[in-house]
Amino acid sequence: MSSKAKILLIYTGGTIGMSKDFETGALKAFNFGKLLQKIPEIKQLDCEIETVSFEDPIDSSNMNPAEWTKIAEIIEENYVSFDGFVVLHGSDTMSYSASALSFMLENLAKPVVFTGSQLPIGDLRTDAKENLITAIQIASLQENGKPVITEVCLYFEYKLYRGNRTSKVNAEHFKAFTAPNYPELVESGVHLTLNRHLFLPIKENANLIVHKNLDNHVAIIKMFPGMSEIVLSSILAIKDLKGIVLETYGSGNAPTEDWFLNLIQKAIQSGLHIVNVTQCSGGSVNMGQYETSTALKSLGVISGKDITTEAAITKLMYLLGHNISKEDFKNVFETALRGEISL
Repeated sequence: MSSKAKILLIYTGGTIGMSKDFETGALKAFNFGKLLQKIPEIKQLDCEIETVSFEDPIDSSNMNPAEWTKIAEIIEENYVSFDGFVVLHGSDTMSYSASALSFMLENLAKPVVFTGSQLPIGDLRTDAKENLITAIQIASLQENGKPVITEVCLYFEYKLYRGNRTSKVNAEHFKAFTAPNYPELVESGVHLTLNRHLFLPIKENANLIVHKNLDNHVAIIKMFPGMSEIVLSSILAIKDLKGIVLETYGSGNAPTEDWFLNLIQKAIQSGLHIVNVTQCSGGSVNMGQYETSTALKSLGVISGKDITTEAAITKLMYLLGHNISKEDFKNVFETALRGEISL
């Protein structure tokens, strides 16, 4: 038997899986069966690699819960046979997907590393090779025959982040992602620097549970000065709406006008779950710190603490897919399930 780690490469679509037709200049999907021909350096990695691709690869702008379920099912079907998984994904919605998969894969005991690129794999200046090679290398890290990393991560431009802590912050630079409220798990330089104290605890003797029931009757509302009562009331009145991620100012502040608070109160009383997250690029919600957030706290608005919007909306979908009582929902959301919020 081979002692090498076995890695499954899952291609969903996106820029990383494109190569340029030099005669026409058009981008076309890359045949991952010929991966070693394009990136011969992969042969130097101390692991065995197999590949699988979506039958119809998609642009990440078309990503949705059904596609997340496809990824989860591929991992579920191959979980016993492989030591780690690398998911190739378009960068635009990668943080949403990494967040969603972190909640869907309970008791994960193997690495699932999302990566992609800003330039196609066949481009002369591509960032795809480094991202892909290092993502595979990190996914294959083992000690005493067991994976070193056992969570859903995102690797981009020399850094491995916890997936549900990330946001895409730049559409043009190779450094496209950041984790505003949590340090990188691994930094790639001459050597891989592992910040082990930041890793999620390893799940011992726990069976993987794959949650496929996501409820997308949710919405994101970003507060802005001048938001009108008719706009907010129209959104809150959407038929079958079950949850809202409310992007507020600073540490969770919002208007104190009667119409605004009355709408929030009525929505919560009708059973709508409202999660307060900051629209700042970093920092945490702390309702009650200022008078402009005290009322929200008293009304029962859920504190998103330092969660990202991407993780908040996917966590909302995940929890709504479970039969959680209205009384328990707030406490469960405010609890870290996969390291998505700080304690």
